[in-house]
Amino acid sequence: MSNIVIALFASETSVQQQLAAASEVFIPSVVLGELYYGARKSAHIGQNIARIDECATANTVLLCDTATARVYGTIENQLHTKGKPIPEK
Repeated sequence: MSNIVIALFASETSVQQQLAAASEVFIPSVVLGELYYGARKSAHIGQNIARIDECATANTVLLCDTATARVYGTIENQLHTKGKPIPEK
């Protein structure tokens, strides 16, 4: 998911068009964490953090809780069973 936001920040036309057509955009809080981590490693820390802050303010941030973890575990298991596990870093 963080790749989609990065593509948006890079002004990729296809991503911009799809998001413009959406009535609402949801961003998982974990994705924001990945983006902030990347911003801290970049050459333009302040500028990148400001872009992430703006994106977070303009969209709905999904929080992780027990229900989220439970659904994630179910999906991860289904994908593993199908031989298509979620790649880990």
